[in-house]
Amino acid sequence: MKSKREYIIPFIGLKLGFHEFEFQIQDAFFEDRQYSSIHSGTANVRLVLEKKETMMIGEFEIKGSVSTDCDRCNDPIEVPIKGSFKLIFTFGNEPSEDESIIVMHPDDYELELKDHLYELLIVSLPTRLIHPKGECNEEMIELLSKYTVQQEPSGSEDDDDEDDWDFEDDDDYEDDEDWEDEDEDDDSPIDPRWNKLKDIK
Repeated sequence: MKSKREYIIPFIGLKLGFHEFEFQIQDAFFEDRQYSSIHSGTANVRLVLEKKETMMIGEFEIKGSVSTDCDRCNDPIEVPIKGSFKLIFTFGNEPSEDESIIVMHPDDYELELKDHLYELLIVSLPTRLIHPKGECNEEMIELLSKYTVQQEPSGSEDDDDEDDWDFEDDDDYEDDEDWEDEDEDDDSPIDPRWNKLKDIK
């Protein structure tokens, strides 16, 4: 059984300068993360930690292989991971907006790295997680094809309908102008009742 302190570094006793550490990631590392996108895997993490008066700078190198889900068929897929990262550990009471700067409480005396290592593993994943051609779950691919909604191409009937609607609106507007013009036309027929009113003095 792995020690709970396996990913903890008590930096209070470290001298100023560079210190090197290695961590072995195994399947158990992911067991307590219920919604992890990584299900299992093995990886080697090398950390060079530089301790200064007011901060520590950590240079991480990660290399290994993990099991996650295929973006196309959702079946498990083994993918290699590799990456180099830098984290700066400093002290204060306000969190930093920079994700590479970890603000620790002024009273802290050790680094708890497990969560930081997990985040580095996640960002080490390839951008596209897809099986090689022909290795995806065929049944799932067929279901996806069956229920995928096809988007209407440009110039579809819907677009034509929308244009027709605008055109009709323009016609209605023109009709309104014609109606107003007719009212102002002196030659237009006058209601006899209006003529009687004109005779009243």
